[in-house]
Amino acid sequence: QVQLVESGGGLVQAGGSLRLSCAASGRTFSSYAMGWFRQAPGKEREVVAAISWSGGNTYYADSVKGRFTISRDNAKNSVYLQMNSLKPEDTAVYYCAADLRAPWAINPSLVPDAHLFGSWGQGTQVTVSS
Repeated sequence: QVQLVESGGGLVQAGGSLRLSCAASGRTFSSYAMGWFRQAPGKEREVVAAISWSGGNTYYADSVKGRFTISRDNAKNSVYLQMNSLKPEDTAVYYCAADLRAPWAINPSLVPDAHLFGSWGQGTQVTVSS
């Protein structure tokens, strides 16, 4: 298991930007594909973006394509989510998660499945005001 701690959330006006960070400790970070998920009040958790073990493959939800960028630095055991052009509908708790097998990284037709991510952070709140 890997331990994950998110940071960087906060309150921002619509059109603004935030950068979320997730620091990992424990087993070898590069052994994990990583993902960012979010959950808004009254809604199910949804995948936002994911990145493969070396960073060569990425996935983005349609709702964030062109606005969000996921990246990772294996030397720093960290994964990031740069969020630009934020909208009120982006308001949610954002979670970082780790996936050992990541079938979506091998088969681009697959969507990252939250049930396959075995390690989760505690979440960081992002609030976008209109």
